[in-house]
Amino acid sequence: RLGVELGKSVVCQESNTETRVDVKESVRGQDIFIIQTIPRDVNTAIMELLVMAYALKTSCAKNIIGVIPYFPYSKQCKMRKRGSIVCKLLASMLAKAGLTHIITMDLHQKEIQGFFSFPVDNLRASPFLIQYIQEEIPDYRNAVIVAKTPSAAKRAQSYAERLRLGLAVMHGEAHHSESDMADGRHSPPLSRTTTGHTGLELPLMMAKEKPPITVVGDVGGRIAIIVDDIIDDVEDFVAAAEILKERGAYKIYIMATHGLLSADAPRLIEESAIDEV
Repeated sequence: RLGVELGKSVVCQESNTETRVDVKESVRGQDIFIIQTIPRDVNTAIMELLVMAYALKTSCAKNIIGVIPYFPYSKQCKMRKRGSIVCKLLASMLAKAGLTHIITMDLHQKEIQGFFSFPVDNLRASPFLIQYIQEEIPDYRNAVIVAKTPSAAKRAQSYAERLRLGLAVMHGEAHHSESDMADGRHSPPLSRTTTGHTGLELPLMMAKEKPPITVVGDVGGRIAIIVDDIIDDVEDFVAAAEILKERGAYKIYIMATHGLLSADAPRLIEESAIDEV
């Protein structure tokens, strides 16, 4: 479509699983686009991208632009207890390897763009998903946009406003790594200790208890459309669909940009109350 030829290069793995990249033509002074979709083997794909970028940098390419539709490790963009912000580490590695620009789509958090020392184009899939809703879902005017968690409410609100539909938000006990139980709020340990000052005690930190999943908004007799950026482990989506069915939704769609569908996700979706992804 662009009327250009595909660049000549070889990417392979040695017998010891090291990644090797050979650029087979001159790239001196040229703008180079590296297309890297992320397969199941995420770490190998990242290493291939880094080595390719560095090979182009040392070959005197003018600009190296990475086209990465799904940016890996984007869920690890917040500090969790004694973990690390891996997404920022990856951004630094890409810059060091020689990338000068990245084009991606629907980052997990918009603030991730601040991790980079070079420009990032964060494209949106919502216009295409909204068009699909309008053209492919019969009676979509009887639908309600659903946020699976309160943190997804802003995204769902954007869809609801552009489609002029109602909004529902689910909240309650979470079942994934981004839950409040894993964000370090329970550190230090739940114990009373003194700090060396007689009579001074640290307050006992009470564990946070979340209520069962509930729905804020009316979904009875309507089509429920859950919107999110990533579908990976689908247990949360399956649980949300069951709750929505109990609340009277007669059809359930899931709309997302990145369908990773890890492990047994396809089977779980087939066996669930979800009608279409």
